[in-house]
Amino acid sequence: MKFIQGYNREQTHLFPVSLNDSIDADNEVRLIDLFVNSLALEDFGFKMDFIENGRPAYHPGDLLKLYIYGYLNRIRSSRALEKETKRNIEVMWLLKTLQPDHNTIANFRRDNPKAIKKVFRATVEIAKNFNLIGGKLIAGDSTKFRAQNSKKNNYNPKKIERHIAYIDRKLEEYTNSLAQQDDDNHEQKELIQAEIKKHEQRKIEYNQLKQQIDETEETQISTSDPDSRQMIIRNMITEVAYNVQTTVDAQNNIPIDYKTTNANDSKAMGNMLQRAKSILKTNDFTALYDKGYHTGSEFKTANTLDIDVMVAIPGVASNAPDTDFNVEHFVYNPNSDTYICPANETLKTNGNWYRKNRGKSSTLVKHYKTAACNDCQFNQQCTRNPRGRLIERPENAELIEQNFRRIEANKAVYKQRQAIVEHPYGTIKRQWGFSYIMTKRWIERADADVGLMFIAYNFRRLLSVIGKNELKKYLGVLLPVFYLKNALNKLIKFILRTIKNFLPLYNEYFVLLVNWHIFTREFTY
Repeated sequence: MKFIQGYNREQTHLFPVSLNDSIDADNEVRLIDLFVNSLALEDFGFKMDFIENGRPAYHPGDLLKLYIYGYLNRIRSSRALEKETKRNIEVMWLLKTLQPDHNTIANFRRDNPKAIKKVFRATVEIAKNFNLIGGKLIAGDSTKFRAQNSKKNNYNPKKIERHIAYIDRKLEEYTNSLAQQDDDNHEQKELIQAEIKKHEQRKIEYNQLKQQIDETEETQISTSDPDSRQMIIRNMITEVAYNVQTTVDAQNNIPIDYKTTNANDSKAMGNMLQRAKSILKTNDFTALYDKGYHTGSEFKTANTLDIDVMVAIPGVASNAPDTDFNVEHFVYNPNSDTYICPANETLKTNGNWYRKNRGKSSTLVKHYKTAACNDCQFNQQCTRNPRGRLIERPENAELIEQNFRRIEANKAVYKQRQAIVEHPYGTIKRQWGFSYIMTKRWIERADADVGLMFIAYNFRRLLSVIGKNELKKYLGVLLPVFYLKNALNKLIKFILRTIKNFLPLYNEYFVLLVNWHIFTREFTY
């Protein structure tokens, strides 16, 4: 039986194939190359000036190309990327056979979080140019990415107290055991003393962690990745993670913004709306969020920005003995600032504001009640409070009620929220497997890793929506414009530098001229 035969590895070729001929004309590495070459990397904040002494540095554009290619192909590790530079013909073409080591590759991601975010913004600008950003309906949400920090290395005050209590018990056991040992049993005594010393050292470390928490406003400490926090992932499952906020445009499910945080969602909506307004350069849009963002102060921010939001209504924190008497069945009258209960009694307020603490945050509320509760036939169904029913109305209640009415009038629009905002997460976390942060230590480095994820996602989305040919034409036109702009910038910088260098000489010449003029006048007279 005949088989297709390969070439002899030892055979030479009269006309060898060039590296460029080995890559197809429509290969996406050519688009990555065009895209990065069209960026003003120096303006983005990438370091372009290096000292002349020593070994030359790698150009930031080459390392950026390598990372974009890696994330598009599910390769994030700097060591894995280093390996690709030596065996992957696409990477060899992209980097022109350069082979940076893994430390150089890792340091580039670590040192350029802000510049990487500007590269992401460039992908959004391309989407705008092709009218892929509608700017009328956006959705916001967050997702957790597991940090490089185990639960074992995450501590809160209760956990530290449990560890210290355990150590105290062990120290007591070892001390009693040491007292019971015979004087001749030196080996056993040395083993016990070593254990005592080890536990005493651990107790010192736990007390230092406890002091660190007491001296700051933080409620927990992570020792491997200090900025990461233990968070609820789903139901009651927790992980030490970062919480990444995103804003996604509805027209083509393209993310227009991201922000890496270590806090929950309750105080995130206002800031993300401000950023969306800046990016879209308008506030004429509607933003959709889930119930985790349902916070009065965030509604106030949205109202100040004049942005319509629809945030899911969370469930009632506590029900009345009979759900027919839940707070939603009490009718508020804004004119008289009173509530009418289901029994048709009027609940009034004394007008005072009371501060209600909820964890680390607090809100102002008014209290509404009525003396009619004492004799009401529905008292047992309405409240468990022996003093009667008490209604709390928060300071931003009117804005919360407006949100409720907005959702009731636009239920079909709100139902789109999950399909819009979950689209990038499905691709990044499920399809690509990017469910954790690659970098370690500090939130800025985690933000760089997240930025490269969203650059890769947007690039893939552009290829899917507008196609390779259209994107290639656009980048092909953009590249000469970039080079012209770059040349003009260099010329302007050269002129300014020349003026700056010659200015001191001009000043000296001017002083000499003035002095000579004064001297000649005096000599003449």
